[in-house]
Amino acid sequence: MTASTANLQNKVHIDLGERSYDIQIGSHLIGSSATFEGLPDGGIALVVSNEVVAPLYLASLLAALRPRHAQVHSVVLPDGESHKEWSTLQTIFDGLLKHGCDRKTVLYALGGGVVGDMTGFAAACYMRGVSFVQVPTTLLAQVDSSVGGKTGINHPLGKNMVGAFHQPLRVVCDLSALNTLPERELSAGLAEVIKYGPIADMAFMTWLEDHMDDLMQRDPDALAVAVKRSCEIKAQVVASDERESGLRAILNFGHTFGHAIEAGMGYGSWLHGEAVGCGMVLAARLSQRLGLVDAQFVDRLVALIQRAKLPTVAPVIDASDNASRYVELMRHDKKAEAGAIRFVLIDGPGRAMLRPVDPALAIEVIESGCRIA
Repeated sequence: MTASTANLQNKVHIDLGERSYDIQIGSHLIGSSATFEGLPDGGIALVVSNEVVAPLYLASLLAALRPRHAQVHSVVLPDGESHKEWSTLQTIFDGLLKHGCDRKTVLYALGGGVVGDMTGFAAACYMRGVSFVQVPTTLLAQVDSSVGGKTGINHPLGKNMVGAFHQPLRVVCDLSALNTLPERELSAGLAEVIKYGPIADMAFMTWLEDHMDDLMQRDPDALAVAVKRSCEIKAQVVASDERESGLRAILNFGHTFGHAIEAGMGYGSWLHGEAVGCGMVLAARLSQRLGLVDAQFVDRLVALIQRAKLPTVAPVIDASDNASRYVELMRHDKKAEAGAIRFVLIDGPGRAMLRPVDPALAIEVIESGCRIA
């Protein structure tokens, strides 16, 4: 058995009936044609990447795809959350039309969460739907955004407010790509790893406490465990609630506050994972105010987030009326209903729920969270 073949055995299955697919987890997957066996071939492939990732991995992916497709093309986007908007999305459509892509075209998203979300959204829209494959190169994308079929772009008033559900054919998590990830991006990805403990698996949270130093040092065995367990938890939730009508909302722990931070600071000022890490602190404190968890649990979570080198003090996004600005932005959150803000709260360690909260209580948490050093 070759190294590449062995890597392909480390899979997590997403069970969605006819839309089911596998997440492949291993090293040196991007440049191996075996990684993409079983996917549609013979037609046109369009790889979408960005100006940071493309110099590192685009050539390897194109080489792996050329034996499988009649034509292989690429589109390289500018890097960063600030470019997750209409004009950049149009660049993908320009590439699809320029190369004569048809309904049998397969798009490949090579990059982090921004590339994955935008490529998936383009695939959902082009000719009313074509296939795509996720090839995430950041930890955050591997454990969260590449899995589950949520695609979209940002609006100035809210993150991911324009999009569609469109499942990929496969997710390829090449752990080798994490070796070139900047330290800040690694920490941002760990925020999405950490969230799975409080909402679903306290044993995993304990494991993270025991292995956080290994993860920060990019130990390959520790990363493999963290990515796989994160994907397993997300797979279970997505299979139960593909379109986020109920249970799947728990995956947004920390995101209501976090999305407000991103929008209020300006997209790209804080990385998504940094905002989520801080958002989890606020959401945990809100859970404590409601009597759902104790101070010891909150302190434990805050300590883990700090060890991942993530911010735990909320930024001031409006010097004149900071809390009101937070509330205004959170009313645009996708989980809000009829103007009522709903938060994912920890309903006891390892359990989460979605419920509306009195804005006055959220304001108290914001005001104290912005002052605590």
